[in-house]
Amino acid sequence: MTEKAALPMLRFGLPLGVFLALVVLLGIGLNLNPREVPSPLIDKPAPAFELPQLHAPERTFSPKEMAGQVWVFNVWASWCAACREEHPVLVDLAKSGVVPLYGLNYKDRREDGIAWLKRFGDPYRLSIYDLDGKVGIDYGVYGVPETYVIDKRGVIRYKRIGPLTPEIMQKKVLPLIKELNGSA
Repeated sequence: MTEKAALPMLRFGLPLGVFLALVVLLGIGLNLNPREVPSPLIDKPAPAFELPQLHAPERTFSPKEMAGQVWVFNVWASWCAACREEHPVLVDLAKSGVVPLYGLNYKDRREDGIAWLKRFGDPYRLSIYDLDGKVGIDYGVYGVPETYVIDKRGVIRYKRIGPLTPEIMQKKVLPLIKELNGSA
């Protein structure tokens, strides 16, 4: 091939190759589920904290209190529309008694969180209050709601970004809880 013949091929072939590579990457990206973002916290100890309880600010809660138990940790806020969508699923989970459910009221006004729970029902054994979002940052919260399943050793075994649905509960969360409790 002569130098003159190679020049047009490079001029048009290289940009075309880059364009096709970008199209392939975009196609792959569009098929990914953003709710299934892999968390670097999976199979790592849950971050430690001690925060005031939402309803009793003079009392605190720490994940250390849950040692030896499988539990669910749900991040929610009164201003969160998706939290309202998820709420009936959490109420059903709490009624089932399968696992203790604890809430993290995230970047919310205390009185708004309390009023929201009073209006829609309080499925949590207790909620803790994270006004400035520091615990949320430690847990890698992208937004609310987010839900974590934490095992008996305090290790995060599952993270859900976005609202839990009955289908997710039946296919992922409840089987995992059964497995972690040794009754699979």
